[in-house]
Amino acid sequence: MRILIVEDDADTNQFIARGLAELGHQVVTSSDGRDGLFHATDGGFDAMVVDRMLPGLDGLALVKALRAAGNTTPVLMLTAVSGIADRVEGLEGGADDYLVKPFAFTELAARLHALGRRPSAAAEPARLTAGDIVLDLHRRTVIRAGRKIALQPREFTLLAELMRNPGRIMTRTMLLERVWDFDFDPKTNIVETHLSRLRSKLNAGFESDPIETVRGAGYLIRDGA
Repeated sequence: MRILIVEDDADTNQFIARGLAELGHQVVTSSDGRDGLFHATDGGFDAMVVDRMLPGLDGLALVKALRAAGNTTPVLMLTAVSGIADRVEGLEGGADDYLVKPFAFTELAARLHALGRRPSAAAEPARLTAGDIVLDLHRRTVIRAGRKIALQPREFTLLAELMRNPGRIMTRTMLLERVWDFDFDPKTNIVETHLSRLRSKLNAGFESDPIETVRGAGYLIRDGA
């Protein structure tokens, strides 16, 4: 894997880079948020390790800028803050996984390996359709009945996950794992809140709601929405 490390603490940066290099990975390092964004947008990385607090441009802003530009490279975000709210903010901002400092290198390597195993956008069709909705995974656009729908990155990912499974019930746990990469219940209404926002944008000006709530089970999008 080709991995970008954006970490301003020199010791941590070198520690991660040395360990990943020993595992056979190709590593590029940066200690500044703006420089890290420059490297990231240059492309060609299989994964990124990004510190939450960075000089020049903080890690969350860096990731948001990448996602807004359509860059889907998996990001493992590092943070010194262990609070759930901080992790939720990072994941909602576009990070794929979170690791709290101090951490064991073996765990970091395992998480990067897991991110690298995920199917890439190139392994599936560029477009997903459900009724009158067309979602373009490469351009990160959503069009319903010829009308472009502007979505936030997490709303887009949520809709994409539903559209990958038309007619299939997606449970709250499944969505937490696949959209937010949570392997635990954050005890918040994060799924419900994002679904509400998604529906509001998707259904504005339309009479039908393509997303169905299956009471006590989960949610599904109808193939003939």
